[in-house]
This record gives sequence, C-alpha cells and structure tokens, in this order.
Amino acid sequence: MTDVHEGDYQRRVGEVSSHVLAGTSIEIVAGARPHEVPRHALFDFDGTLSLIREGWVDVMVPLMVEVLQETDTDESPGALTELCRGFVDELTGKQTIYQMIRLAEEVQARGGTAEDPRDYKHRYHELLMERIQSRRESLRSGASPPETMLVPGALDVLKGLVARGVQVYLASGTDEQYVREEAALLGVDHFFGEEIHGAVDDFRSFSKQMIIEKILERDQVDPSRLVGFGDGYVEIDNVKSSGGIAIAVASDESGRSGRADPWKRDRLIGVGADVVIPDFGESERLLQWLWQE
Repeated sequence: MTDVHEGDYQRRVGEVSSHVLAGTSIEIVAGARPHEVPRHALFDFDGTLSLIREGWVDVMVPLMVEVLQETDTDESPGALTELCRGFVDELTGKQTIYQMIRLAEEVQARGGTAEDPRDYKHRYHELLMERIQSRRESLRSGASPPETMLVPGALDVLKGLVARGVQVYLASGTDEQYVREEAALLGVDHFFGEEIHGAVDDFRSFSKQMIIEKILERDQVDPSRLVGFGDGYVEIDNVKSSGGIAIAVASDESGRSGRADPWKRDRLIGVGADVVIPDFGESERLLQWLWQE
C-alpha cells in the first residue's frame, strides 16, 4: 500500500555548512537565499503551529506494543518499544495511516491477523483524544490562552505574512475535521479561511504534495514565490522539490526552550531545508531575510 506523493524518508543532503543570522537563532544553510518576494506560504499544523497534540508518540507507541504482544511474540516489551519507536520516527511527517499500515505489516510478520489499518488509526485517535481532551476544553472555556498551546511566535509570523500580502495555506496529516476544530480553538483559523486541508479516510486522495500542486496550478504560483514551514520531512521535501524556500521548524514541543530540536534539525536539513528555526520567536527578523530587507 503506497502513495506516489508521500515516499518514505530518504536523506538527500549530507553534511552542510551554514551560518546563523547575527544576534538570532535563525540558521541559514549555505547557498540558501530567496530569489523572489514570497506570495504564498504553506504551513504544517501539529508541531509547526499547534502544540495541542504534543506527546502523541507516547500514546501511539504503547498501543502498537500492545497490539504486537497479542501475536504471542516472544519479544520483550522493551524490544517491541524500540522497534515501534523506530518506525514511528521513520514515518513521522506522513499521514498517521502510514504508521498504522506499518503496524499491520508487523502483525502479519509475526503470524498474527492484522486489522484494517484504519481501525488501528481510530483506536489510536480515541486514546489520543483522551490525552488531549483537557487541553481542548481548557482552550474552549478560555481557561488557557491560545498562546500556551501555540509554537512561540506563531501568531506573529502569520500576522507578518498576511500584512505583507501573502496568501497562507494549512496542510496537515491530521484528519481535516480535527485540524479545523483545533485551528479555531487556537484562534488561527481566520488566517487561512477555506485553505485548511487535512487527511481523509481515503488517504490516497490527500497528500501535502497534492495540496502544493493544487496551489501552484490553481493560483498560478511561481514556485520561487512559495515558502513552506514545517517540522515534518514531507512538507519540507515537497516545498523544496517544487522550487520554493523550505523553512524547517525544529520545534522543542515539550520544553518550548527556544532551542532547535537536534533530531528534527538533522532530519529536515537532510531533505533540503534552506533555513532552520526553533520557533517563530524571531519572526520579524526571518521575514526581513525572506524579503531581503
């Protein structure tokens, strides 16, 4: 079960040289520079703008270990955890369904009878919703301000882009209904209007690459005027391959430390990121670089 638009992670860039913009934590990969003023900007959601689902791996991996233990494998819980964490990390950035497809393959490899990957996905999502329900309710009631569950500076970069006349788009591997709900809870939905796109049950009919192709064709976008922001390899690879500027948001989701997550940084540079930022705390300086001001 494959999707021609979302391949597995493949490192395409080895060691790179880079420099940091003076007085900032904005890392510019050698040779990267905007050739045109951006007119369109594509954002990932979870981990790039939203922190509502922070900790999702700690829900997904234990579920997978439990499923694999049901095959009567003699592997230890520790070994299964390491296995599952490995392929979850490998597939992070793609739609959730791909991790569940891999789980089904691992069940079959151990002589078990696998469920439909969509059923595993629904089980995972029910558990995840239990974990994050209090966060959603806290936002809905006003007990928690949106800023506490946004990547730092997210509102500033969106305001800055819109003020410069940029059309912004949201494309997430999370199911679209939940992306729309959570974007509204965080108060960022109005920036995107109808341009909020997420996964659907028919996973082959959606991918971030499809969204990029639709934007480029429908809005007659010069790829050199497209900038993409994401903490997953798919959107970085897609934007870069399309000819746009790819900005890796190597966010420290749990600590909000203002420092780039080393694993994300290395992974995203490996697929061609032009810029690495830990968050949007220095968004004005980043926009100045993009506009060559």
